[in-house]
Amino acid sequence: MNKSNPSELARVRLDKWLWAARFYKTRGVAKQAIDGGKVHIEGTRTKPSKEIEVGAVIKLRQGVDEKTVTVIALSEHRRGAPEAQLLYDETEESIEKREKLAIQRKSQPTFLQASGKPNKKDRRLIHRFKQRE
Repeated sequence: MNKSNPSELARVRLDKWLWAARFYKTRGVAKQAIDGGKVHIEGTRTKPSKEIEVGAVIKLRQGVDEKTVTVIALSEHRRGAPEAQLLYDETEESIEKREKLAIQRKSQPTFLQASGKPNKKDRRLIHRFKQRE
Protein backbone atom coordinates (compact mmCIF):
# COMPACT_ATOMS: atom_id res chain seq x y z
CA MET A 1 0.00 0.00 0.00
CA ASN A 2 1.46 3.35 -1.06
CA LYS A 3 0.79 5.94 1.64
CA SER A 4 1.49 8.89 -0.64
CA ASN A 5 -1.70 8.29 -2.63
CA PRO A 6 -4.69 9.52 -0.55
CA SER A 7 -7.21 7.23 -2.25
CA GLU A 8 -5.37 4.03 -1.22
CA LEU A 9 -5.53 4.63 2.54
CA ALA A 10 -8.23 2.75 4.43
CA ARG A 11 -7.91 4.50 7.80
CA VAL A 12 -6.04 7.50 9.21
CA ARG A 13 -5.64 8.83 12.74
CA LEU A 14 -8.01 11.73 13.42
CA ASP A 15 -5.30 14.17 14.54
CA LYS A 16 -3.23 13.44 11.42
CA TRP A 17 -6.22 13.92 9.13
CA LEU A 18 -7.26 17.22 10.75
CA TRP A 19 -3.68 18.45 10.34
CA ALA A 20 -3.45 17.21 6.72
CA ALA A 21 -6.82 18.81 5.89
CA ARG A 22 -5.45 22.10 7.30
CA PHE A 23 -8.04 22.60 10.02
CA TYR A 24 -5.22 23.03 12.54
CA LYS A 25 -1.68 24.29 12.04
CA THR A 26 0.07 21.44 13.86
CA ARG A 27 -0.81 17.94 15.02
CA GLY A 28 -0.26 19.14 18.58
CA VAL A 29 -2.92 21.82 18.22
CA ALA A 30 -5.25 19.26 16.63
CA LYS A 31 -4.64 16.91 19.57
CA GLN A 32 -5.41 19.70 22.07
CA ALA A 33 -8.66 20.52 20.25
CA ILE A 34 -9.70 16.86 20.28
CA ASP A 35 -8.79 16.43 23.95
CA GLY A 36 -10.63 19.67 24.74
CA GLY A 37 -13.88 18.31 23.31
CA LYS A 38 -13.95 20.60 20.27
CA VAL A 39 -14.01 17.71 17.78
CA HIS A 40 -16.79 15.11 17.55
CA ILE A 41 -17.19 12.18 15.18
CA GLU A 42 -20.75 11.06 14.47
CA GLY A 43 -21.91 13.18 17.44
CA THR A 44 -19.62 11.62 20.05
CA ARG A 45 -16.46 12.90 21.67
CA THR A 46 -13.35 11.05 20.53
CA LYS A 47 -9.61 10.53 21.00
CA PRO A 48 -6.75 11.76 18.76
CA SER A 49 -5.79 8.16 17.95
CA LYS A 50 -9.27 7.31 16.61
CA GLU A 51 -8.98 6.02 13.06
CA ILE A 52 -11.43 7.60 10.66
CA GLU A 53 -12.73 6.29 7.36
CA VAL A 54 -14.20 7.89 4.25
CA GLY A 55 -17.77 8.99 4.90
CA ALA A 56 -17.26 9.93 8.57
CA VAL A 57 -19.08 13.07 9.73
CA ILE A 58 -16.86 15.33 11.83
CA LYS A 59 -18.11 18.33 13.79
CA LEU A 60 -15.35 20.70 14.89
CA ARG A 61 -15.05 24.11 16.48
CA GLN A 62 -12.42 26.64 15.44
CA GLY A 63 -12.61 29.76 17.54
CA VAL A 64 -16.22 30.92 17.31
CA ASP A 65 -16.94 28.97 14.11
CA GLU A 66 -18.42 25.50 14.17
CA LYS A 67 -18.10 23.32 11.06
CA THR A 68 -19.67 20.02 10.09
CA VAL A 69 -17.68 18.19 7.42
CA THR A 70 -17.88 14.82 5.70
CA VAL A 71 -14.63 12.99 4.99
CA ILE A 72 -14.24 12.43 1.23
CA ALA A 73 -10.61 11.27 1.07
CA LEU A 74 -7.85 10.33 3.50
CA SER A 75 -4.31 11.63 3.69
CA GLU A 76 -1.48 11.43 6.20
CA HIS A 77 0.54 14.16 4.50
CA ARG A 78 -0.03 17.90 4.65
CA ARG A 79 -0.12 19.50 1.23
CA GLY A 80 -1.32 22.79 -0.23
CA ALA A 81 -4.68 24.30 0.66
CA PRO A 82 -6.34 23.45 -2.70
CA GLU A 83 -5.43 19.77 -2.25
CA ALA A 84 -6.47 19.80 1.41
CA GLN A 85 -9.94 21.08 0.50
CA LEU A 86 -10.44 17.96 -1.63
CA LEU A 87 -10.26 15.80 1.52
CA TYR A 88 -13.61 16.98 2.92
CA ASP A 89 -16.97 18.47 2.05
CA GLU A 90 -18.66 20.94 4.39
CA THR A 91 -22.42 20.51 4.72
CA GLU A 92 -24.76 23.21 3.39
CA GLU A 93 -26.36 23.68 6.82
CA SER A 94 -22.93 24.28 8.35
CA ILE A 95 -22.03 26.90 5.75
CA GLU A 96 -25.35 28.72 6.16
CA LYS A 97 -25.07 28.68 9.95
CA ARG A 98 -21.50 30.05 9.89
CA GLU A 99 -22.43 32.82 7.45
CA LYS A 100 -25.47 33.80 9.52
CA LEU A 101 -23.40 33.97 12.72
CA ALA A 102 -20.68 35.98 10.94
CA ILE A 103 -23.28 38.55 9.84
CA GLN A 104 -24.63 38.75 13.40
CA ARG A 105 -21.12 39.26 14.81
CA LYS A 106 -20.38 42.02 12.30
CA SER A 107 -23.66 43.81 13.05
CA GLN A 108 -23.00 43.95 16.80
CA PRO A 109 -21.17 47.02 18.06
CA THR A 110 -17.63 46.51 19.20
CA PHE A 111 -16.51 48.20 22.35
CA LEU A 112 -12.90 49.19 22.70
CA GLN A 113 -11.65 48.56 26.16
CA ALA A 114 -9.15 51.00 27.54
CA SER A 115 -5.80 49.53 28.33
CA GLY A 116 -5.04 51.00 31.74
CA LYS A 117 -4.98 54.69 32.55
CA PRO A 118 -6.04 57.29 30.01
CA ASN A 119 -3.17 59.26 28.47
CA LYS A 120 -2.98 63.03 28.25
CA LYS A 121 -5.02 63.24 25.06
CA ASP A 122 -7.72 60.93 26.45
CA ARG A 123 -7.96 62.99 29.66
CA ARG A 124 -8.47 66.18 27.65
CA LEU A 125 -11.26 64.52 25.66
CA ILE A 126 -12.90 63.33 28.89
CA HIS A 127 -12.75 66.83 30.40
CA ARG A 128 -14.25 68.37 27.25
CA PHE A 129 -17.04 65.81 27.27
CA LYS A 130 -17.82 66.46 30.94
CA GLN A 131 -17.84 70.23 30.47
CA ARG A 132 -20.56 69.94 27.81
CA GLU A 133 -22.97 68.48 30.35
